[in-house]
Amino acid sequence: METNRRDFLKKTGLGLLASTPLSVYAQTPDELQAIAEQAQRTSPQVFNMSGYAAPKLDIVRVGIIGIGNRGIGAVERLNKLEGVSIKALCDLRRERVNLAKSKIDPNGHKPELYSGSTDVWKKLAERTDLDLVYILTPWAYHTPMAVFAMNHGKHVCVEVPAAKTLDECWQLVETSERTKKHCMMVENCCYDFTELLNLNLARHGFFGEIAHCEAAYIHNLQELVFSKNHFYQMWELNEMSQRKGNLYPTHGLGPVCQVLNINRGDQMDYLTSMSSNDFVLGKMAKELAANDDFYKPYANKSFNGNMNTSTIRTKKGKTIMVQYDVSSPRPYSRIQLISGTKAVALKYPEPARYSTGHEWMNEKEVKELETKYMPPIVKKMGEIAKNVGGHGGMDFLMDWRTIDCLRNGLPLDQDVYDAALWSSVGPLSAWSVAHRSSSIDVPDFTGGSWQTNKPVDISMTKGGTTQAKV
Repeated sequence: METNRRDFLKKTGLGLLASTPLSVYAQTPDELQAIAEQAQRTSPQVFNMSGYAAPKLDIVRVGIIGIGNRGIGAVERLNKLEGVSIKALCDLRRERVNLAKSKIDPNGHKPELYSGSTDVWKKLAERTDLDLVYILTPWAYHTPMAVFAMNHGKHVCVEVPAAKTLDECWQLVETSERTKKHCMMVENCCYDFTELLNLNLARHGFFGEIAHCEAAYIHNLQELVFSKNHFYQMWELNEMSQRKGNLYPTHGLGPVCQVLNINRGDQMDYLTSMSSNDFVLGKMAKELAANDDFYKPYANKSFNGNMNTSTIRTKKGKTIMVQYDVSSPRPYSRIQLISGTKAVALKYPEPARYSTGHEWMNEKEVKELETKYMPPIVKKMGEIAKNVGGHGGMDFLMDWRTIDCLRNGLPLDQDVYDAALWSSVGPLSAWSVAHRSSSIDVPDFTGGSWQTNKPVDISMTKGGTTQAKV
């Protein structure tokens, strides 16, 4: 049976590539074959991490790996939280760990510093005086570091996406279940105030039965991806020349998955995906290379298309559209459309709009809705989070909530199944794009427990005791 299935995949899947240059798809035949096989993989659940509450920690001892664009912000945010001890900082560049240390010295943190080699982070993860390892590195390091840290007894917070391949997604799930250590992908957009309001509205039945959601990451990064200084060693531009599809699905996808109770009452069933050609990045690379030898290695590369659109159908017949475009001159948008049988919400373009009929609510009606349904976490910490900053406060709200859950022995809002599933859209979309938008099954990383797992609760009925030092 297994041999026949593999032969079938080779004949029906890879056969579609026979007349098409592989540069169009970036992934090799072997990589595409691996995606197809991993999409059919099942794994019995060793321990259900959904709703799992680890023993509470009075003080959360943290080690941080990666002090780049996101890392320095995480250091500053954690520095403002009660019950956090920053014990270790790590980056390849010594000047970055020195900078991070200078920002937390006034609060009494005395971290050990690690830098200078590509595997020095292992020494940090091996320490016996850490509870949490926070990973903010380029994407390729996320899963190896997270798995290593969990295997050495640490909870993990890892930047998005948590994994690049389906095999890495399974590694995260199996390691978290075996070690009973949290693996939370720090999807900050789940803590945007509008997204939290919409989640609370869904919980109170405002939308009725939700039938369809739309999500996106549309963000013009043309200048940043070609900057010599922004992404260290041009790592994001390299990603965009090596892979195709939706490389960064989780910002828009995460919040709508929570609204739809994905992994907790419903599950993704299958996905289809389509990408445009690249009409921007390749041209920019050639123009820059003509005047600067630094860019010559990129002049003849094939880049990911401008727009990727993926559609997902769930086991209960709901649909999700998720888009990815970081190279078109468009205004920023995550769309955040929630469409139900009683009402609809649309966040972008801001301000968010709501409707229960043919017209959008007026400003007064929206304000009344916000007053009635804004969740307690925003009412308690919203103004503090805004003052600290970080994407309007959602970054700080996310870190505050995570630390508070760890200190009070509460389940985290995002578990390893969310990290794996939301990240899996990347490789699944690549396979579908390479196969003329054929559908591909979405793996069930929960081992079937999605049917009984309880919906995520960010209502803060428990916890909320951690103070902010601002």
